[in-house]
Amino acid sequence: MSFTGTVPTRALGPGGPEVPVFALGSWNTWDRMEFDDAVSLIRRAHEVGAAFFDVAHYNMGPHAENAKTDLIFGEAVRASGLGRDEYLLCGKLWLWEYPQTTFADQMRTSLDRIGVDKADLVVVGDYFGEVDVRSIVTDVAAEIAAGRFDAWGVNNWAIDDVRLAIAFAHESGLTPPSFAQLKYGLVRRTMAEGSYYGDLFRSGALALQASDVFEGGILAGKLAPSRKIGADVGGIRERIVAAYPRVLQIADGFGATPTQLGLAFVLAHPATANVLFGVSRADQLEDNLGALAMLDRVGVDALRAATEELWLDREVNADGTWSI
Repeated sequence: MSFTGTVPTRALGPGGPEVPVFALGSWNTWDRMEFDDAVSLIRRAHEVGAAFFDVAHYNMGPHAENAKTDLIFGEAVRASGLGRDEYLLCGKLWLWEYPQTTFADQMRTSLDRIGVDKADLVVVGDYFGEVDVRSIVTDVAAEIAAGRFDAWGVNNWAIDDVRLAIAFAHESGLTPPSFAQLKYGLVRRTMAEGSYYGDLFRSGALALQASDVFEGGILAGKLAPSRKIGADVGGIRERIVAAYPRVLQIADGFGATPTQLGLAFVLAHPATANVLFGVSRADQLEDNLGALAMLDRVGVDALRAATEELWLDREVNADGTWSI
């Protein structure tokens, strides 16, 4: 059954934009479908009020993939007939080669590849070793001043660096990050619900953008993904695969699909402003949209109670090591 309503919106953190609770990602997405299907998917997302697209240029660090997914998205969104003011665009700024590759250079390249003049927001993320947080905040502010985007968030930052970024931005009169894009879902909860980011979420200093909800498709029933998927923090992927039958059983008990269960769980977190997922078929989007009705039908308390046993990374620290 097709979704007939409109996806609700939530604020993406203090000072952040109002966004639909669902957003479509680009990693291994637009380059895995027929072009006409991509155009139809973009139109359908707009039709239901979920025209929020996370689109990155995968060109450095572990994502030096020479991917064309951003180029394809740019062509598809133009073919869809949507004007630039009819959808939200979230870009990525990578830290692996920063500051040698500047944010200004990254934004110019990314926007040129998509074929637009600006993004609405960006995620700054993924680094190894120490970074100069004050320089990052300053350089992000310069891109905001240049009109390339309006708001920003962080992805996979150490919590002390996030706190420093927020404090320095406020002290300097610059724009602080308003959200954190984190792995969060039925089986991975520690980063979002533990003390690492949990305190910032509870205080309202940041909103949560949940990603990798389905563990690269495993929690949607694809137990042996053939494509590249996200990092296995804490080395728990075998346990996640083993837990899938229980996920399916719980979903069946609620009259829902495993993907609807996973998305409803994430939306039940009070800090969640937005859930980022990749879909490569229209029926996948329709199935995901059904999570909204499931959450309304089941309720937060029953959903949390039924899925408590699925929290598999309780002992994983923010750096991926195990607590003793």
